[in-house]
Amino acid sequence: MQEILTAVTYLVVWLLCERVIGIESGLVNLIVSLGAAVGVYVFIAVRDHRKKKESGEP
Repeated sequence: MQEILTAVTYLVVWLLCERVIGIESGLVNLIVSLGAAVGVYVFIAVRDHRKKKESGEP
């Protein structure tokens, strides 16, 4: 689930940058999209780790 959400985030942010914001540079789109996707991936990983730690799972 985490990987699917990351891929969807990448595509959505890419389209937002290209269509809504109007960024024409492919490199900037790539950096912003990858940054958002990695951020979502890390956020979900940290949240899951904290949930496991609170519930006492190894």
